[in-house]
Amino acid sequence: MPKADAVAFLRSVSVFKDLAEPHLVALALRLQPRRLTKGEVLFREGDKGEELYLIREGTVVVSKPVIGRVEQVLARMGPGEFFGEMSLFDRAPRSATIQAETDALLLCLDRESLQQLVEISPRAAAAFFFQMVQVFVSRLRESGNLVAEVTRWGLEATGLDLDSKFPG
Repeated sequence: MPKADAVAFLRSVSVFKDLAEPHLVALALRLQPRRLTKGEVLFREGDKGEELYLIREGTVVVSKPVIGRVEQVLARMGPGEFFGEMSLFDRAPRSATIQAETDALLLCLDRESLQQLVEISPRAAAAFFFQMVQVFVSRLRESGNLVAEVTRWGLEATGLDLDSKFPG
């Protein structure tokens, strides 16, 4: 990918939008491309990892196993979106499974590249981390809403009348 293309792409990704041109160029040079074919699994929940992936082309499905071979789709993500940020920071096992819904081109940001950004430009790193916190908050709110919805479904499945008043 030509440098100008890579920089324009990075600028379109929310967590990099406030980085100055020189930092985007340096980052673009460190990103490693990874191609996936339709149906290919990048990683499964529980796998080791410490990198974030940016979706340059195509779409991926984020899912969690429910029981046996049944998976719950949590999200579909496309160009300009990213995933894997939790393992980038805490090195804990992957929290979900990622599978290519279409052929996809991903760009990988590893811990070493992020650390280099922190050392070279604390200001650029702060801008990145501020945007990352915004994403974390948004995703946490979505997770909370999903938990509430699943709980409601479970209660409805039991036949409980959710509109009745409970004695207090």
